[in-house]
Amino acid sequence: MFKYIFRIFLLFFLFTATSFAEDSISVETRACLSCHRIVTPGIVKDWEASVHSKTTLKEALNKNSLSKKVSTNSTLAKDDIVIGCAECHTANSELHKDTFEHNGFKVHIVVSPKDCAICHSKEVEEYNKNLMAEAYGNLKDNPLYAKLIKSSLEPSPNTLSENDACLACHGTKVEVKDKVVKNTMLGEMEFPLLSGWPNNGVGRINPDGSKGACTSCHPRHSFSIEIARKPYTCSQCHKGPDVPAYKVYVVSKHGNIFYSEEKNINFKNTPLKAGEDFRVPTCATCHVSLIVDSNNNVIIERSHQMNDRLAWRIFGLIYAHPHPKDSYTAKIKNKKGLSLPTELTGEFVKEFLISKRGMKKRENKMKKICISCHSTSWTENFFSKFHNTIKTTNEQTLEATKILLKAWEKSVAEPSNPFDETIEKMWVEQWLFYANSVRFASAMGGADYGVFEKGRWYLNKNIQNMKEWLMFLLKTKEVKN
Repeated sequence: MFKYIFRIFLLFFLFTATSFAEDSISVETRACLSCHRIVTPGIVKDWEASVHSKTTLKEALNKNSLSKKVSTNSTLAKDDIVIGCAECHTANSELHKDTFEHNGFKVHIVVSPKDCAICHSKEVEEYNKNLMAEAYGNLKDNPLYAKLIKSSLEPSPNTLSENDACLACHGTKVEVKDKVVKNTMLGEMEFPLLSGWPNNGVGRINPDGSKGACTSCHPRHSFSIEIARKPYTCSQCHKGPDVPAYKVYVVSKHGNIFYSEEKNINFKNTPLKAGEDFRVPTCATCHVSLIVDSNNNVIIERSHQMNDRLAWRIFGLIYAHPHPKDSYTAKIKNKKGLSLPTELTGEFVKEFLISKRGMKKRENKMKKICISCHSTSWTENFFSKFHNTIKTTNEQTLEATKILLKAWEKSVAEPSNPFDETIEKMWVEQWLFYANSVRFASAMGGADYGVFEKGRWYLNKNIQNMKEWLMFLLKTKEVKN
């Protein structure tokens, strides 16, 4: 009965909607809004505040090259409509395993980068070259990471715990498990039952086979560029002791100025004009944004390949090392057959990593951003200091690694899982927490995070603790024998 009434209402709505010739909302999206203004008003209000609801694709394509945020020849442009519910949730419906019949439409729940690429093809292409796009596979397909996850979630590891932990940021695999009938305001309706959902992880595997989630940075349904440009967005995943980027930013000089003058920064303009739209950078300024000078000369092109301006990969693994050539890193193997871009003793597995020339090219891109606000000598000296930090933290990690290798050699620790014994956990903290903290402090001007707040003090203290623990293990073994 409810469905019958709804369909009569929907037909009436679709008929009357055509009379609003001045309205740029498609008939299909108006049908969605007619119900969802009641059922999910928060979603609708979010969308109504978005650029999507206010700008047609034709208008977006007609913007000048520096201001343009779309990169497509989509046939949607000819219709001169704004991008609404139907344009996203019915796109590529044949590719989506989560597509279902919904009040006369074939709708899918998970809007993926492949859907976004209809209008933002360049951005999605760049993102696919990014380590973030492969974050799920880089974690799940790496046997070492699997052991680290197991050690982190014990004694009760399960899929939901993993989805709520590591995969909250790396991304889950979203799959259709079944169908479920739910009571709604319009009667009973059938929906797909998804596992791995909800999730906004950067490397999420979507039901259409695509990887990533644009909503990690551009939250639905506003898809705000302003929110994506603020450091709070990056803090969702880059805040803990393993990736203390946000905490370091907060205490840095950049962070100090940002939080003092946030209200004066223009987060909406494209491009961003150095010295006018911003006087201090955020994460997005340095890693993503299109930046111009006062005469609109391009300082740096926009890129959704987040490591495009980064020579060094400074966190997440045992030693800082040049960025991988390929975004899918689980295929990397060192001489011992471990899925690591370095040997345990620190040497780089060069065939999988970018060259010195590639590193220089990326670093020069970052320097261009620095020099838009700082002198050349300031910038060069800053990077010299950072390079020294890479060297010294790798040396201190090597010292800790030698202690662990001796523990394995003397059979007082068991190397099959390098993450589950006390001395092994000390070793993990050496590079995953303390070395990372020092590197981020050096890269971003984080002061105490390079010294006492999980910094150099802890690097040295941890080495001493490891030495003493190894002596204890050796003495205990001697007594037992």
